Amino acid sequence: MREMSASNFALGRQQPQKHYGITSSISLAFPREIDYIYTQKLIEAMKPFGVFEEEEELNHRLVVLGKLNSLVKEWIAEISENKNLPPSVIASVGGKIFTFGSYRLGVHTKGADIDALCVAPRHVERVDFFQSFFEKLKQHEEIKDLRAVEDAFVPVIKFKFDGIEIDLLFARLALQSIPDNLDLRGDSHLRNLDIRCIRSLNGCRVTDEILYLVPNKENFRLTLRAIKLWAKRRGIYSNMLGFLGGVSWAMLVARTCQLYPNAVAATLVHKFFLVFSKWEWPNPVLLKQPEESNLNLPVWDPRVNPSDRYHLMPIITPAYPQQNSTYNVSTSTRTIMSEEFKNGLSITDEILQGKAEWSKLFEPPAFFQKYKHYIVLTASASTEENHLEWIGLVESKIRVLVGNLERNEYITLAHVNPQSFPGSKESHNENDFVSMWFIGIIFKKVENAESVNIDLTYDIQAFTDTVYRQANNINMLKDGMKIEATHVKKKQLHQYLPPEVLQKKKKSIAEINRASDGGGSKRLSLDGNPLDSSRDTDSGTPFSSPTPASNPPKPANTENNITPNKTVPASNSNTSNKASTSLFMDGLPAIDVSPKPEQGMCIPVIGSKPALIPAGSTIPTVVGRNVIPRLSPNSQPPHQLPNGVANVTINGSAPKRPHSPSLEESPKRLKDTEKLMFSDDCAFKEPFTSASDGQDQVDGQVRERLSGVKPMPIPTIDTSRSQRLSSKELPDASSPLPTSNLRVVKNSIRLTLNR
Repeated sequence: MREMSASNFALGRQQPQKHYGITSSISLAFPREIDYIYTQKLIEAMKPFGVFEEEEELNHRLVVLGKLNSLVKEWIAEISENKNLPPSVIASVGGKIFTFGSYRLGVHTKGADIDALCVAPRHVERVDFFQSFFEKLKQHEEIKDLRAVEDAFVPVIKFKFDGIEIDLLFARLALQSIPDNLDLRGDSHLRNLDIRCIRSLNGCRVTDEILYLVPNKENFRLTLRAIKLWAKRRGIYSNMLGFLGGVSWAMLVARTCQLYPNAVAATLVHKFFLVFSKWEWPNPVLLKQPEESNLNLPVWDPRVNPSDRYHLMPIITPAYPQQNSTYNVSTSTRTIMSEEFKNGLSITDEILQGKAEWSKLFEPPAFFQKYKHYIVLTASASTEENHLEWIGLVESKIRVLVGNLERNEYITLAHVNPQSFPGSKESHNENDFVSMWFIGIIFKKVENAESVNIDLTYDIQAFTDTVYRQANNINMLKDGMKIEATHVKKKQLHQYLPPEVLQKKKKSIAEINRASDGGGSKRLSLDGNPLDSSRDTDSGTPFSSPTPASNPPKPANTENNITPNKTVPASNSNTSNKASTSLFMDGLPAIDVSPKPEQGMCIPVIGSKPALIPAGSTIPTVVGRNVIPRLSPNSQPPHQLPNGVANVTINGSAPKRPHSPSLEESPKRLKDTEKLMFSDDCAFKEPFTSASDGQDQVDGQVRERLSGVKPMPIPTIDTSRSQRLSSKELPDASSPLPTSNLRVVKNSIRLTLNR
């Protein structure tokens, strides 16, 4: 591994200062000697987790990519000859392999796969890639485990090349030849391309743009390695389950680097937690001002697209067409991540004060001690092949279940553990392959009642129906594929999990990822998110377990450890010794983090509060069909802003059902009866004057230089993720459930909570 020294970091001193991001920096301070020392300690703390590859492994990857690039050029020449192109054209037709994701960013870990893109000239078609090139790969002796997924949202060929896993996408450009020095960052390359090629190019274009927009690539990479390791250890690294994936974490770190352009990794990790523990979601994180390319491609813009106003934690990709990489985030997952940001700030405060070591930052959470109630979700199949397919689909829909639970009036938070566990053979057929996921539940405290009866049957049944329906629609459903959900209390977990899991043993990331990866075989995400360019593919890399450097974390308070999106006064946090702080954010006024009671986010939405959804109704929302929750007749009139748009203080909780409706009640769709009117430029306007004096700014110094009237924040409707599921994620409610003789398990889950 290449060691980082003070001389490497000091290179930034000689570079001319450049303005990065859509705001001026918070601090231009150069690192002190102690910062280099803390950075070196951070590197040493990460080494036991296997996040750095040896030189030999790095060189092996380069050799494999070189061989693959040669194969592509050879194949394109053969295709050109078969299509009777003249020899002079064939000689220069070219073709190239581009990489993206964690490998391209330079933050891949030991054993991680490589995300790659095959770029071909205009006469090479996608069908050629999935037929003749697939056959060429099949004949290569170093290529194993070859499979094509042609009908995926982003079509891909997956294989192992001399032991290295590769996910290979395809895009053909409107060019006669593909030169070796081709730069994909130019928007003109997107002209006249089909949507699958644009999606395939998106990963490379986003990755390259991120690298271009950071002040110091080495500092960015080391900081991102630390944040990704922290996110995996804390169980919040999963785009599929509603947390953040690789590209989203990369953009958050890149934004931190823009705000502190001269800082080294130890400082940047601390500033990362400082910035995002104070961030006023759902205001978006932007690395650059969105640009128009006149290509008429759909882009993220809540002024134009009502569905974008539902996004709870928008992080916007910098390359055209700009998209939100975090549209899977739900109320619960945002709450959990917000708490983790605050916890990370508290720990890094201690580390930089010399009161703790970096190893404390990477301690895993005590998930199975944290909650009193859990939902155990079990997916089983009769063969290993069917099981891998089945759990891939089930896992991609777990966020639908979380959304259903969030809308139950008695549930405050639903926390899914990204790790899956092998199921017990006792309660299943001995030959079945079984996986389990655990969802921690916090129930609302009901006052003035000795006990309350809660029925979760509808929430679970709506989820299982969704999974079975989609499996049936894509012809995946086979005999023996089952889903079951059970409510258990903390004291009953020993019936499902071995003692070493429940005893808060610090498992290595290798064990965690092997379990969540279905025993080592990679599962294909069936929801096909084209925005998370890394597609979480480096989450299954083997990590060696470090020697614990400190005591295991104490069990957290069960019911009060996480509270949905409540404002935490600075005086109650570990930063209480600091003065009131204001941070400049993307498109935001200065964020005042001094103690203020009941300070929330003022977001223009319909109505003064989320309307209760009538019993029996669901809100299926198809992308492109603008669905806004309808106001109930008895709702209070909203407080009107000057432009006539209702102003609501968002509390981060999803609209609740007054009770769990019966299964016989048919789902109803809400019509697009309401529209929001916004000014043309309110979404991306900077409401403050950029600092140009270049003076260093220290946390604790108030920095408020607002210019004129504050523009309206991003128009966002803060509601649960499942109210805006696209048709590809949640099939239409009218789709029939399987009518074959396959067993569909329907459990009734009712429980009584005592005071």
